[in-house]
Amino acid sequence: MLSKSQISFVNALHQKKYRKEHALFIAEGSKSITEFLASDYSVDTVFYTPDALPNLSKLSQKVKQLEISASELKKISALQAPQDALALVRIPERTNLNVESFKKKFTIMLDGVQDPGNMGTIIRTADWFGFSEIVCSQDTVEAYNPKVVQATMGSLARIKVYYANLEELVEQAAIPVLGAVLDGTSVYESSFGKEGFIVLGNEGNGLSPTLQRALTKRITIPRFGKAESLNVAISAAILCSELRRKS
Repeated sequence: MLSKSQISFVNALHQKKYRKEHALFIAEGSKSITEFLASDYSVDTVFYTPDALPNLSKLSQKVKQLEISASELKKISALQAPQDALALVRIPERTNLNVESFKKKFTIMLDGVQDPGNMGTIIRTADWFGFSEIVCSQDTVEAYNPKVVQATMGSLARIKVYYANLEELVEQAAIPVLGAVLDGTSVYESSFGKEGFIVLGNEGNGLSPTLQRALTKRITIPRFGKAESLNVAISAAILCSELRRKS
C-alpha cells in the first residue's frame, strides 16, 4: 500500500526541479521498465500491479519493489490511462564529454528542440537507426521529462543523451557539422562522408544563428507538396534513413 509520503514524493518527480534534486526520473509500463532493467541505468524502485509481475522477469532483488493496486498506480502516474507499473530510475551523471568520442561516427545534435513528443520520437528514431548518443543544447527539452520518456518507448535505455554548449563542442571536435536547413543541398543529392554531427533545430525557429555559422554542410529535405513545414522528428527520421542508406 502506498503511503501519502510516497505518493507525494513520486508526484514531485513530475517536475524538473525535483528530478534534478533527487536524481530520479519516472518510467511507466512494464515494457519500458524491462528495457531500463536490462541497461546501464540503475532502477531504484518499481511499483507494480499484480498484472505486471509476469512481465518483470528481470526484476532484481536489489531493486526496491512494492505491489500496489491499479487505483494506487493512478495516483502517481502521469498518464491518463496508467499502465501496469511505474519505476523510479537514477539519472546518470553525464557532465564530462570526451570530444574524441564523436570522431569516426555520426551523432545527432539537437538545438533548442522543445516538444517532449518530438524529443522522445527522435530518441526512438536514433535507436532504430543505430545511433548511440544525442547531444543537446541547454535549452532543449529535458530527456527525463515523463512525456519524453514515454515517447521513447524504452529506447532511452540505449541512448546516451548529453547537454552541452553546442558551439564550443563543434569547435573542439573539429569534425563536419551537417545542418538541416531550408536552403541547403537536397538530402537525396548530398554525400554525408564518414563522420559528423547531424544538427536539427527548434520547431519554429530552426537552428540558432551561431550554430548556423558553424555548419560545414547545409542539407534540406525538398518539398514536393504545399505543407508549410516538416515536423522535426520526421526530419530526423528522413536524415537518419538517408545517412544509413548511403553509408
